[in-house]
Amino acid sequence: MANSKKVKKIQITTTINGQEMELLIPPYISLLETLREIVGITGTKEGCNDGNCGACTVTIDRRIVDSCLVLGAEIDGKNVETIEGMATPEGLHPLQQAFLEEAALQCGICTPGFLVASKNLLDKEPNPSEGRIRHWLAGNLCRCTGYDKIVKAVQKASENS
Repeated sequence: MANSKKVKKIQITTTINGQEMELLIPPYISLLETLREIVGITGTKEGCNDGNCGACTVTIDRRIVDSCLVLGAEIDGKNVETIEGMATPEGLHPLQQAFLEEAALQCGICTPGFLVASKNLLDKEPNPSEGRIRHWLAGNLCRCTGYDKIVKAVQKASENS
């Protein structure tokens, strides 16, 4: 007979993209898994699943994190922002528009992480230098576009904000 112990779940209360939620989650799953499998928002992508690529970047209380390295339980009482929280019913966020206009995306796996990290930078520093943008985005990897188009898109968004 197989061991059929049930895993005890924990209840957390969090705010995700401005919406307060109560979630019942296993204590061992990552924030990335919580977002994708429990909450059902899939914009945050899994790249490396070990914190090296930045594809899963989100913010927790206005700080960027790799959601694959954070337990879902750690967002109890916290505010989480994901790529789904950027656009509004009125339209795309200026960064999203700039990424389109500058062709700063290709396959799309890294794009949500770059957008969330870039938004966090512009929220803190509305007019960063090119060097600052490159330093800020150093934790996000892209295998398709190179980085020049991404940096140009962030610069364009900062000029249009």
